[in-house]
Amino acid sequence: MKATAQEGKPSLERAAMMLAMSETREKEYRLRQYYGEEMGLACVVTEVGGTVSALQSTGKVTNSVIAAAINANVIEAKSEFVHAVLHATVDAMKGIFLETANNASLALKISIISDGRWVAVGIFGKSSVHSLTEHSRVGLGYMHL
Repeated sequence: MKATAQEGKPSLERAAMMLAMSETREKEYRLRQYYGEEMGLACVVTEVGGTVSALQSTGKVTNSVIAAAINANVIEAKSEFVHAVLHATVDAMKGIFLETANNASLALKISIISDGRWVAVGIFGKSSVHSLTEHSRVGLGYMHL
């Protein structure tokens, strides 16, 4: 059995992707409620947008993820927890930024979920250089706290 898959609980990786891919605020809310209240997992969702070059050079994605995780009490504001979230975010971003033009625009929904021992970061979004070229991108990161 995996470190995160406890009896009756979804894996953190799947939960992170389900949250990031939720299509409406209502579905997102129900998932957050389910994971939080029924499964005892801490989670939060945030959104980030901009061009690839702006998002990569400013640290906007990592800063938003870390701030959301701390503000929603998904992690404590301790260096070892921030470090774990940072690594999970960087891993998740690899799937998003892989072979993407610097001038492409991104609209990303990002989830952070933790069971207190592990943290998963899921990213789902759209990218396009032109409105007729829009397509989806996904990324997932997973790290021990």
